[in-house]
Amino acid sequence: MTAELPVRLTFAESIAVLTIDNPPVNALGWAVRDGLMRGIQAAEADAAVHAVVIVGAGKAFIAGADIREFGQPPRAPWLPEVCNAIEACSKPVVAAIHGPALGGGLEIALSCHARIAAPNAKLGLPEVQLGLLPGAGGTQRTPRLIGAAAALDLMLSGRHASAQEALRLGLIDHVATTATTSADMTAEGIAWARHLLAEGRAPRRTGEQTEALADRAAQQAAIDAAQAQASKARGLFSPLQIVACVQDALDLPLADGLRTERERFTACLASPQRAGLIHAFFSERETAKVPEAKQGTPRPVQQVGVIGGGTMGAGIAVSLLDAGLRVTLIERDDTALQAGRGRIAKVYEGQVAKGKLSADGQAEKLGRLSLATDYAALADADLVIEAVFEDLAVKQAVFAQLQAHCKPGAVLATNTSYLDIDAIAASTTRPQDVIGLHFFSPANIMKLLEIVVPAQVSPDVVATAFELAKRLKKVPVRAGVCDGFIGNRILAIYRTAADHMLEDGASPYEIDRMVKAFGFPIGPYEMSDLAGGDIGWATRKRRAATRDPKARYVQIADRLCERGWFGQKTGRGWYVYEAGSRQGKEDAEVLAIVEAERQRAGITPRAFSTEELERRYIAAMVNEAAKVVAEGIALRPLDVDVTLLYGYGFPRHKGGPLHHADQLGLATVLADIQRLAEEDPLFWQPAPLLVKLVAEGRNFASLN
Repeated sequence: MTAELPVRLTFAESIAVLTIDNPPVNALGWAVRDGLMRGIQAAEADAAVHAVVIVGAGKAFIAGADIREFGQPPRAPWLPEVCNAIEACSKPVVAAIHGPALGGGLEIALSCHARIAAPNAKLGLPEVQLGLLPGAGGTQRTPRLIGAAAALDLMLSGRHASAQEALRLGLIDHVATTATTSADMTAEGIAWARHLLAEGRAPRRTGEQTEALADRAAQQAAIDAAQAQASKARGLFSPLQIVACVQDALDLPLADGLRTERERFTACLASPQRAGLIHAFFSERETAKVPEAKQGTPRPVQQVGVIGGGTMGAGIAVSLLDAGLRVTLIERDDTALQAGRGRIAKVYEGQVAKGKLSADGQAEKLGRLSLATDYAALADADLVIEAVFEDLAVKQAVFAQLQAHCKPGAVLATNTSYLDIDAIAASTTRPQDVIGLHFFSPANIMKLLEIVVPAQVSPDVVATAFELAKRLKKVPVRAGVCDGFIGNRILAIYRTAADHMLEDGASPYEIDRMVKAFGFPIGPYEMSDLAGGDIGWATRKRRAATRDPKARYVQIADRLCERGWFGQKTGRGWYVYEAGSRQGKEDAEVLAIVEAERQRAGITPRAFSTEELERRYIAAMVNEAAKVVAEGIALRPLDVDVTLLYGYGFPRHKGGPLHHADQLGLATVLADIQRLAEEDPLFWQPAPLLVKLVAEGRNFASLN
């Protein structure tokens, strides 16, 4: 082998070293698979070689499959063949892991006879997130090594295990505590191989291990529990296939388990869910590619101000502190300030209690938090994020203070969910520095960040916002200025469609059940109760002056709010909540209010099938999303999809509303909208873009 190939074979006396060098993350493309296969064969045939070390160059061991090969015809050698060849090698093979060993990368490591890792290693089998299962022995070797419960946890969650956790589980044999680089791990791997040879150890093949599965009753109990849980995953295909594979690991010899694993992997490949999950995967990586990020240069950000210590402001502050930034929290008085600090501290106290954060880590993060009631404390801030009450005048007053106290070039951001950011920017003398950063609650957990771009903002400020999203580990989506931006604008429409169905004869509970059966984690009326019905009520009152008098307006939610029924925080909303419970019960009084409102509106209720409820709900969502794209509020259909996936719970395996519409067929969706327009031509105006795409025989994917 030559240095130009992505796998280099070198020697340290009797130790053969296979170094994978396929930047940036040593993905398992064909050339890497071929190089590993040739390297193992060469080492096996060379009598002077007594052991083999596999290591990654750069910053990774192997971070998984090569996404450039997605959708292309497979090419031998297949990954299962490479893994089997490694495991079958008659000489000890050591995986020396630093950085990520994910998916097929971990399957390569599992095929080795010993595994050592640097402290920065991350090990995982995330295939479930793409609608797949580990198809190169991962479902068979992992439970044989660490037992069914731990293996299922890794595979069904798709999460990454640290080196220390992997050692505790038995996934690896040793943590090289001072190693961090490829060179370090090469030396450590050679030393470990020599250690094995000195002790005369024969290759310890993972597929031959039985100890972790010895307690059959315990293993079966873990599999049964996982199957029950996976059965609740709405409509998902691959989780149950993973559980079935682990059952095979318990019941079958390795060769038979590998065969059935491959059969189930092939079935996952053919699943429509895989297309949706792959679309979501690629779309998430595309959203940061926006014109301003190319035109502008991010400004340095180390010191950040947060205005408002309520639920949202506190969550934003936690996100910033988690990213290593210094944060100054501003509140109107000391009482509010201490309450805000308490909310932040409570998050970290919970993490410490769960073992996710050390007491020292908590102290370090809170040590970067400063408190003030005077805007003068923001004089050195590089970025300020306003998170106060959703009222334009209130926010404009805050920005007047920021203009007076913040240094030139500081980025001034508003966390508004609906309001006109151009109007906020126009209230300052530096509109070029003003941008929208719409976090989703809880801000320290939700991954979506809508970056709302007003007319006069500098490209540098937009680039800074996208760089900040990266530091915060958020998924950024560029949005234009309108009422509600991308997500809340579309939400308002499909929630209105739900209200129409409610007034026409469906119950709120039927609609919630339909939405959850479709794959959302929560229905619209449950969501209203969770967020607080008063929030939507305030928005409706704000919009009342500009509402088209010809538009249908359903007043049922207003009747609940007039009674003070705001949801979980008041113990009653669309559902009734017992003290301390977040699980609501259906409420006959709510149904009576619904019926009274139908009579007031002169509506004779009718029954809806679940299919009809779904088609109306999705049609409203897709129609408004098409308008959002056509108006440039979203750059591309994929930006809508990512927004709804990460901010609103649209089922990931369906790829987002516009990908889902493509799968349904745009002509079918348009026909539904045109039929509904006969009932209500104002609400159901077909989006011109949707009409155009159908006429041209194209789909939304053609616009990405």
